[in-house]
Amino acid sequence: MERPTGVTILAVLYFIGAAFLALCGVLFMVGGSMLSGLAHTGGPASALFAMGGVFIGAIFLALGLLDLAIGIGFIKLQNWARVVAIIFMGIGVLFGVLGMLSMLAHFMIIFLVFRLIFLAIEIWILVYLFKPHVKQAFGATGF
Repeated sequence: MERPTGVTILAVLYFIGAAFLALCGVLFMVGGSMLSGLAHTGGPASALFAMGGVFIGAIFLALGLLDLAIGIGFIKLQNWARVVAIIFMGIGVLFGVLGMLSMLAHFMIIFLVFRLIFLAIEIWILVYLFKPHVKQAFGATGF
């Protein structure tokens, strides 16, 4: 079966996300080492900056690799990529709703509007990945 256009678009978005996460990872690593180099004392604070930058950068790089794998899985119509994307979108919706509740408590209307837009996109992606023709393209029989 031919790959649906929406799946191709999602794959491209995952590739863009992977590139962005990899760039953030490298910037955190470089930034941490630059901050440790700028510390005049050279004591534990500079080592903490370097370790923090490397740690956070490694997390971003790992997430970038995961996004890259999901994008490749979407291109190859691998059902595991669809399932992993569904799980991550579900987590994103959950945290998005919790974040909106926080924004309502502090009444940050502009951030609330942006969060609503992102939440609508995440829900649309979830609904799309459950559509019968998309599931059929991935060869999914159940979930």
